[in-house]
Amino acid sequence: MRPEKPNPTAVTSIRPPSPSADTTDAADEPPRQVRRILKLFRPYRGRLAVVGLLVAASSLVSVATPFLLKEILDVAIPQGRTGLLSLLALGMIVSAVLAGIFGVLQTLISTTVGQRVMHDLRTAVYDRLQRMSLAFFTRTRTGEVQSRIANDIGGMQATVTSTATSLVSNFTSVVATIIAMIALDWRLTVVSLLLLPVFVWISRRVGDERRRITTQRQKQMAVMAATVTESLSVSGILLGRTMGRADSLTRAFSDESDSLVDLEVRSSMAGRWRMAVIGIVMSAMPAFIYWAAGVTLQLGGPAVSLGTVVAFVSLQQGLFRPAVSLLSTGVQIQTSLALFQRIFEYLDLPIDITERENPVHLDQVKGEVRFEDVEFRYDQEDGVRPILGGVDITVPPGASLAVVGPTGAGKSTLGHLVPRLYDVTGGRVTLDGIDVRDLDFDTLARAVGVVSQETYLFHASVADNLRFAKPDATDEELYAAARAAQIHDHIAALPDGYDTVVGERGHRFSGGEKQRLAIARTILRDPPVLVLDEATSALDTGTEQAVQDAIDALSADRTTLTIAHRLSTVRSADQIVVLDSGRVAERGTHEELLAQGGRYAELVRKDARLEPTR
Repeated sequence: MRPEKPNPTAVTSIRPPSPSADTTDAADEPPRQVRRILKLFRPYRGRLAVVGLLVAASSLVSVATPFLLKEILDVAIPQGRTGLLSLLALGMIVSAVLAGIFGVLQTLISTTVGQRVMHDLRTAVYDRLQRMSLAFFTRTRTGEVQSRIANDIGGMQATVTSTATSLVSNFTSVVATIIAMIALDWRLTVVSLLLLPVFVWISRRVGDERRRITTQRQKQMAVMAATVTESLSVSGILLGRTMGRADSLTRAFSDESDSLVDLEVRSSMAGRWRMAVIGIVMSAMPAFIYWAAGVTLQLGGPAVSLGTVVAFVSLQQGLFRPAVSLLSTGVQIQTSLALFQRIFEYLDLPIDITERENPVHLDQVKGEVRFEDVEFRYDQEDGVRPILGGVDITVPPGASLAVVGPTGAGKSTLGHLVPRLYDVTGGRVTLDGIDVRDLDFDTLARAVGVVSQETYLFHASVADNLRFAKPDATDEELYAAARAAQIHDHIAALPDGYDTVVGERGHRFSGGEKQRLAIARTILRDPPVLVLDEATSALDTGTEQAVQDAIDALSADRTTLTIAHRLSTVRSADQIVVLDSGRVAERGTHEELLAQGGRYAELVRKDARLEPTR
């Protein structure tokens, strides 16, 4: 047993919030879960009906072949009827051709339906995640989310594309074959089916075992995906190499991969010996039928013709193949239930931030922002101190508000309440007198722009990153926004200009350049309300001045909320609010707060870049 090693990434995997009790119960009850899975196929029931007809036709054609063979052996050959022999042989050839054609069409339609269901699942999960609050993503590792979409849904591909059709096809073949066997000789049929209930019981045991292992395997794959996402990103590579932890990260990944190897082997071998025994017994059944027919004849029982015995064995083989496949399909379905359960967990996550049934739409937004007795806490449990409490602030249209305070005072949280990245737990936030919770998402997205300290750029061209704010923007609009953000000349000087690919998370650009690109993107969207969340706190003095000039251009004639760490950036604000432990401690202009000699003045004295003036 390997000794337990610490995780060198020092990141705790936090699971998403559990679904409601009703959802958990549904996930724990396979019949209810199966019904839910069947609902996924409901939009394609027309195509599935065609598949059912093809399956039925293919089964009937396949069952006809042994009867043709019986007539050849018992009638055509013994009686020397060449014409009948030719006709029966032609019938067997036609049966094989028709079965092949039906099989191809059946595979085409069923695969198309399965892939559409996969598409629907992927889209539903992605849409659900897009509507989750920011709190969900702060609690969940990115690799875990990616694993649900890629690994879990990908692992269900065989089930949704072929298992359903295989189930119907094999079941139909088994029923049709049993009926044909009874028509030939009911006594031999009884002998052939004696062990079938035992085989069904064994397959159910194997399915339960594989389902448990599959759940463990998918969790391990999610952990490994999270490790890859975190350690092989640009930031992860930089951190690992500069901290000398590359070898340690490799060993940690090797341990995770080794655990996955064990689970993969266990998954493949679960019940393999029991299923092998079933296959051996079924393969030996023809010999037993020949023996039983011979013993019956020697003991004076009713004679069974050679054609009947051969036809019966042919039918028996036709029965055992779909029967074994049916048992294996049952095992696959039980295994897939674990994957479906993980997907349904995400689909059943409660959405914290929703749009009202009849939301308010504003064509024009003036930009007045009010915080009215606002309270916010991440954890709703009693006794947990709120992050914000009793906050009352009014920002007139076009005015500027700066929010300052020590680390952990709730400054960024206050800014996140305006665009509804979080919802208040008490009081309300209004835009032009309307509670932001009553506005439609489109109005809120058009009205509020956010520029944060951590700028995110897609691995795409500069132009594509800017057009994310306004997909139909012209080139001239891009240039104008970039000029306002004081980044146009730098972009134009690049070999590929605006077609330059920015790299993963924009790592081809410096911190200040990325910030100015983000500002240009926000200018392009032209929101009347702007939230600046410590947009210059991580920049050097020279870069900060360039970014601040761009911010000044962006803030002109807009309602601006600036979350500030460096106080030099807020001295010209119309109103400055000092937060302390989530409450408003002071408010006023720069000069007024300095004159009071309170917390703001103390913060100013600590700011290395600004000396208090009296």
